[in-house]
This record gives sequence, structure tokens and C-alpha cells, in this order.
Amino acid sequence: MKTKHMVVDSEHITKQVWYMGGILGSGVLMIFPALVFLGLKNNDCCGCCGNESCGRRFAMLSSILFAAVGVLGSGYSVIVSAVAINHGPQCVVFKNLTYEGWSYPFANGDYLSNTEDWTKCIDPKDVVSWHLSLFSVLLVMGLVQMALCAVQVLNGLLGALCGDCCGCCGGSDGSV
Repeated sequence: MKTKHMVVDSEHITKQVWYMGGILGSGVLMIFPALVFLGLKNNDCCGCCGNESCGRRFAMLSSILFAAVGVLGSGYSVIVSAVAINHGPQCVVFKNLTYEGWSYPFANGDYLSNTEDWTKCIDPKDVVSWHLSLFSVLLVMGLVQMALCAVQVLNGLLGALCGDCCGCCGGSDGSV
């Protein structure tokens, strides 16, 4: 038995897809914090005019700035995903031989608890579950990224204020 696959014109794709919350927010804007966080372990803590704690403090300060970019990016992804879940997918709600009526039948978010309403969408097949799966994954991923970046902001603040407490430049007492 062959299944019929429907090709959807770009004008009928849910508008939140075009906001690219996953690509921009959880993707591109998360590359910068990830690269900075990975590079922190290789930072020279004695590289600032002979001051032992200056280099590490600068690294922690820069990690705060990049973590803030990560919080903004993941926040964008979370907002776009939450709005998309609440708004629901765009789908065919009326169909005859000459006309297909596309709309957003769940604009109030009232479809989440009542799966019987999902039959309002005639085509594309299973668009509601696909829509919910995509944006739920993006929502959870954005929340995890936001939490990790928020923890890094706090870690960076402590590192910038307290300096290098590990005594990495030959100091054994850990004093700054």
C-alpha cells in the first residue's frame, strides 16, 4: 500500500517556521557561547601584564557577554516555539474539487488537551502531531540552553569578581 505524500507550498507553511527560532536562536546564536566556553579551559591565566588573575578575569567577563548572547538566542527560540504551539499549525480545513481552504483552526491554543479537534485539519496528514513535535523539541532545547547560559553568567560573574581561585600561576594558596 502506497501512501500519498503532499507537497505544501511555502505560503502554507506555519508562519512561525519562517521566524527560524531553531536555526537562529538555538543554532547560530548558540555557536558563539559554545566556542567561548570550550576555549575557556585553554586560557592563559597569566597573560595580562604580569598580573596573575587579570587574564582569567577577562576570560570570565567575556564569557558573561557571550553567555548573555546565548540567553537571548535561546530566549528567542523559546518564545517562537511557545507562540507556535499556542497558535497551532496551518492546514486545510475545507476541501472540494476546485478549492482548498487553508487556515489556522487552533489559533486559541485550545487543541492541546482535546486531540479529537485535530481532525479539523484535513491535509497535510498528521500535521498537528508533526507541528507539536517540532516546536516542543525546540521549546525544551531552548529552555535547556537558557538554563546552561544563565548558569554560565553566574559562574562568569563569580569568576570575574573573585578572580582565579585555583592558584594556577604557581600560587599554592589561591589568593588573588
